[in-house]
Amino acid sequence: MSELSEEAINNLFKFQRNEITEGTVYRRLASIEKNKENKDVLIQIAEAEDKHYLDLKNFTHKDVGPNKWLVAKYYWMARLLGSTFTVKLMESEGNNAHSIYSNHMENEDLQRMARDEEAYESKLISLINEERLYYMGSVVLGLNDALVEFTGALAGFTLALSDHRLIALTGSITGIAAALSMASSEYLSTKSEGGKTKHPAKAAIYTGIAYLITVTALVTPFILMQNVLQAMCVMLLMALIIIALFNYYYAVARSESFKKRFVEMAVLSFSVAGISFLIGYLLNVFTGITT
Repeated sequence: MSELSEEAINNLFKFQRNEITEGTVYRRLASIEKNKENKDVLIQIAEAEDKHYLDLKNFTHKDVGPNKWLVAKYYWMARLLGSTFTVKLMESEGNNAHSIYSNHMENEDLQRMARDEEAYESKLISLINEERLYYMGSVVLGLNDALVEFTGALAGFTLALSDHRLIALTGSITGIAAALSMASSEYLSTKSEGGKTKHPAKAAIYTGIAYLITVTALVTPFILMQNVLQAMCVMLLMALIIIALFNYYYAVARSESFKKRFVEMAVLSFSVAGISFLIGYLLNVFTGITT
């Protein structure tokens, strides 16, 4: 085993704590996981992290406990957002360990750990089987349709109706009806596919709930604000935030590009909103109908 500098050992000590922290997180996630296959995968990753901790101890000759705040953070994140998202986020936030280990080309033990970080854990993480990811397509359908259709509808209502209470009422009725319509369409679509991975009723519920949550967020500014143009601006900001949050979750969980998905959905939603706003303005001008 070749000698390492004091600075290198101090860096390895930081990663030693990171390894024991991640191992503790994986073990806690395994303790609440109901799916046996997922539980086994999480335990395997925890054991790999524990082994890395012991390997690093051979260099630092120190013991260290896990970061309790990070353990709590990732535990409750998994409770709310699922194990797959949490595990991938945690690994991405700590992925510089691989580059640090790789820098020590002269040390075979650290090189082996670098290979483990790059291949072994990534392979295990990809094996995690989580129900909510099966229904991600249904959530995308509800969310995307609500954002595109509803930002456009509310933008059109803003000039066509001009009264914030009337816009909120009309938008709410339209949104609830559209959510029920989308949910029933998703139920029939999933049932006709005859697949075993998705249950038609669950797919419909995921689609409907995603649509209703989006509708609620977009209508709220018109309930709280009297100035309809200001309310529309806040509504568009809410749409942008929802697009960003959802696509961040989706990109991490699916290991896809956040920027590409975010730009695509944002451009589509805001283009429809702009066209609808223009249509509302033209109808207002040519019909002369005011509220």
